[in-house]
Order: sequence, then C-alpha cells, then structure tokens
Amino acid sequence: MPEDVKPSEEERSLRTLAELFLIAASRDKSAQLMHKVDGEYRPVPSHDFADGVRRLAKALQDRGIEPGDRIALMADNGPHWPTVDFATLSSGAVTVPIYPTLTPEESAYIAQDSGARIVFAHQTHQLEGLLDHGADLPNVELFVLIEGDPGTDDPKVTTFDALIAKGDGYDAEALDARARAVSPEDLASFVYTSGTTGKPKGVMLTHGNFCSNIVAGLEHLDFKSEYTTLSFLPLSHVFERTIDYCYFYLGCTIAYAESVQTVAQNFQEVRPHSFVSVPRVYEKVLAKVHEGVAASSGLKQKIFHWAVETAREALPYRLEQEHPPGWLGLKLALADGLVFSKIKERLGGRFEFAFSGGAPLGQDVAEFFWGAGIPIYEGYGLTETSPVLTANGPGAVKMGTVGRAIPGVQLEIAEDGEILASGPNIMKGYYNLPEATAEVLDSDGWFHTGDIGEIDEDGFLRITDRKKELIVNAYGKNIAPAQVENQLKSSRYIAQAVVIGDRRKFLAALLVPDFEVLKGWASDKSPDTSDIETLLQQPPVRELFGQEVERANQELAKYERVRAWELLPQEMTQETGELTPTQKVKRRVVYERYADLIDSLYEKAENR
Repeated sequence: MPEDVKPSEEERSLRTLAELFLIAASRDKSAQLMHKVDGEYRPVPSHDFADGVRRLAKALQDRGIEPGDRIALMADNGPHWPTVDFATLSSGAVTVPIYPTLTPEESAYIAQDSGARIVFAHQTHQLEGLLDHGADLPNVELFVLIEGDPGTDDPKVTTFDALIAKGDGYDAEALDARARAVSPEDLASFVYTSGTTGKPKGVMLTHGNFCSNIVAGLEHLDFKSEYTTLSFLPLSHVFERTIDYCYFYLGCTIAYAESVQTVAQNFQEVRPHSFVSVPRVYEKVLAKVHEGVAASSGLKQKIFHWAVETAREALPYRLEQEHPPGWLGLKLALADGLVFSKIKERLGGRFEFAFSGGAPLGQDVAEFFWGAGIPIYEGYGLTETSPVLTANGPGAVKMGTVGRAIPGVQLEIAEDGEILASGPNIMKGYYNLPEATAEVLDSDGWFHTGDIGEIDEDGFLRITDRKKELIVNAYGKNIAPAQVENQLKSSRYIAQAVVIGDRRKFLAALLVPDFEVLKGWASDKSPDTSDIETLLQQPPVRELFGQEVERANQELAKYERVRAWELLPQEMTQETGELTPTQKVKRRVVYERYADLIDSLYEKAENR
C-alpha cells in the first residue's frame, strides 16, 4: 500500500486491533516508526516492523501463549512497545501495560492481579524490582528484559533479542490467520487505573472498544497520512496508546521522544506535524515563554504584550482557522512575524495542531496558544471509555469546553450533575471486581463517569469537577476545586495549586511556585535565590503571591475565593507520591502529608 493512501472503506470497518496490525503490515512505508539510535533519529520501515511483530508472535505462541492469556509490558515508548503489543494482540492474548515509573511493589501488584504469564521489563532495575517480588508472582513463567544485561542465569529470565530470535522462520500465513480469528468481543487489554484513591483497578477493554474509538475519533479529527507525529506521553496511558493506533491506521510516521525531558530538543529533530499531551506540558511551555519575555528588554516585552492583545482580539477568527480582515488582519500578521512564529519554531516549524486530554486545560492556556496560531484541541474521556468521549475539532471549537460527543457516543447529565456515557467504547468492566463494576455501569448500560458537567445548546460538554472531589463547605455550598485551581494556575508564578475547604468556612490553598520564573523575578530583589525555603518567606515574595491570589479571587464567586494560602518549597511529583502517573493530584495524599500545615493555615486565618 503506498505511503500516502488512507484506509479504504473496507478498512474503515476496522473490527480488531489484530486487523489494524495487518493493515499496517501491508503498507510499504519507509518510516513507519522513528527512534533515536546513537544520537540520531533512524527510521523503521513498515516491513521491518511487521517482521519483528511476527517473529515475536511466533515465539510467544511457541511458548504456549493462548487467546485470553495476559502479557504485561513495563516499558518506555519506543519501537519495542508496539512490537510487544501487536505480537500479543495478534496472538489473541491480552496486553497489560505497566507504567515504567511505578515502584516494584506497584508493578508486581498489577502483574499478579492480572494473572500475567509473561512480563516484559524495559530496564535492568525494573526487572530486578520484579524479580525481588518473584514469590508474589507464581503465574509469571518468563521475564523478558528489553534493554541491557539481566545479569542472571535464572531460566525464567531472557532478553528481548533472544526471545524474538526464536521466532525466525515463521509462517506468515499461519500467524495472520490466527490474527484474523480474533473477535471484536475478545479482550484486548487490562489497563490499570492510576489510582488517586485505593488500589488500581484493571479496566477490561475489548478489541471492539478500541476500534470503535479509533474509527469514530478519526471522523472527528483531522490527521493526515503524510504527517510525522511525536509520541511522548507514556504508551501505558490509554490516551497516547489509542492515538498511536490512529497513527498506525492512517499510516502516519510515529517518532518516539527520548523522554519527556528531551521533548523540546526532539521537536527540533523530528519537526512533527502533530502530537498529544496532558495540560501540564502546555503549561510548562507557556511558563517558559513568559520566563523568556521577563528576561528580555522593555521594548520586547511591550511588543509581546501587544501581540498577545492582538491575538486575543483575533481569537474568534483563529478558532475558525480564518485570517481576520482589514486592520486587525494586518496587525495579526505582524504579531505572527514578530512573536508567534518564534514559538512555532520551537515546535519544529511544521506544526499543524495538538491535542490535550487527561485533565482540564486552563482556558487562559488554551486561549494563548489558539491566539498564537497554535491550535490545541481539548477532548475528554476516561480509561473506562477507551478513552475518548468528546473532542473539539476543526470548525467545531468552543473555549472552556471539551467538545462534542464523538460519533457513536451518547451523553446524558444525571440529576446530580454527573456525566453519563454509553456507546461501543465503554469497558467490559473491572477485572475480578463485579461490585466495583456495578457501581459505575448501570443496568441500562450507562457508564457513570464520576465527573460533573453540563451540555450547552450546541452539544458542547463543559466539565466542572470530579464528583468525589467536590468540596462542600461549612455552609453547604458545592465548590469545584479544579475551577479554583485553574484560576490560580493562570498566574505565571504558580505552577501547581491544591485547594482545601471541605466542611470548612472558607477555602485555603497550597501553592507550588514556578521556581524558575520566581527566581528570575527575585534576582534583583533578594541577595540569594538558591535557598528556596528562605526565598519563599521574603516579604516581597509573600506580597507577590498575595497579589496573584487576590487577582485570581476577582474571577471567582465569593464562596470560591481563597482566604489563606501557603507556598510549598518543592514541586509535587509522582516520585514524591503526590501525583499519579497521569499527573493528577492525589488529594488524599496531599491532605495527609500537609495536615499540620493546613490546620495552622486555618487557625491563623480564623484568628486574624
């Protein structure tokens, strides 16, 4: 199949992910994938990729892997990820992704709970962590190290290269016949929720779940087969994984970032047309822009602020992807040339659009990028929905919303405001948890998302908060913390915010500064910016954040305003246990960790 040919009508009736592999394998594409080798990006042609998948599939089947068996994969993004995934899926087995950042205890729990027979681990330390919990993994027959030397002669341990070599001499027709025998109702994956509360649950997704989301999503989104895309969200995250399936379906080139830390450099090397990300990445890009502006001359700062104001004026035209007429059009062209073109250059120069999901994207962030001519389409979904339920798309964008339902998905708002969804993308249930399944899947097939929202007259969905995270203050008022937190984070000095106030008379907030921006601001006001804890107690810094909180308060209802706050001297991260792998705040952990600080905040505020 030529590189520039989109899927045919027959292919658009995609039934299984095993069929998706066969479609990708039939292409003659010189760069199906790209990855960094010895300091430079190298292509993986489609026939080489297909050969690797088939060799691994034969090796797995020769080891007795049967349809329905589980294979766990704990790895960073790279060609090995879809190789293991498609070899598993085309064998009729079930892929169980494990975030590579999880602790040995957490990863062993998922491998054990899912009943995995084979576990792939990317790095040596991940393998060692799993082996340390080997006694808890009686069902695991083989551990496979993708990179490095396992350093053991344990017969249950092998390397990726050694295993894939056992698939030499495969019978392609026999392997493809087994792939075609996979049914849409068959399980494709157990995807474990990141668990903001309690232990993660194994979400059971079928081939039909995924395929319905791929086909419907592409009706909504404007990918082109000639695009090169950059993949840097973990493929363990169902959002990136499903989008990558869309790339395979269309024949796009998928380039894997080396890591989230190297994305800025990889943009320059790959020059992607498109990518997907979570809001935190867009927030950091915007913070870097503001940091650069703050360090520039007074004239450049004035030009930047003029350009931003011009872009705000032209935003309605940008949303329709039109150029404004007359004087506004001339001003916008000048703003593009002087300011916004430089931001686009940082994205590689070929950028067309990006997608945001996984958490709410602040409207101020979205408006800045859209105004700069950098479209970011926000969507919404959950692991349990494979994942996309709604999305903004070309010609159908409304700021502050997550778009309309994609084809085949139905939405309703329950009496208490909870968003309910039905459609072919809804999970089969939680593995071995019938009671938990019954809590979210009702007898009529509606999935209860746990999110609160509203649908406007044009069919656009607006998310207001998580049902379980709603704050009910001492006066019985329901408060959506995410809305308040996003307002606080619209300050370029505030990187993270967690609002507290359940059963309290007023709201308080824990704020994490954007330390680089703050240091730049404080460089001429404080003799030493290296001691963060001391810096955060300096009167000018306290005054600055007081002003930023008050500015945010002006945009909020009286009962939503923050009356007490404190600055944290370090960022909340997954490593410190305060964020999930998808960068959601574990509120319970934060509340417990800072319980004394929170109590003192309220005590001081009430005694003023």
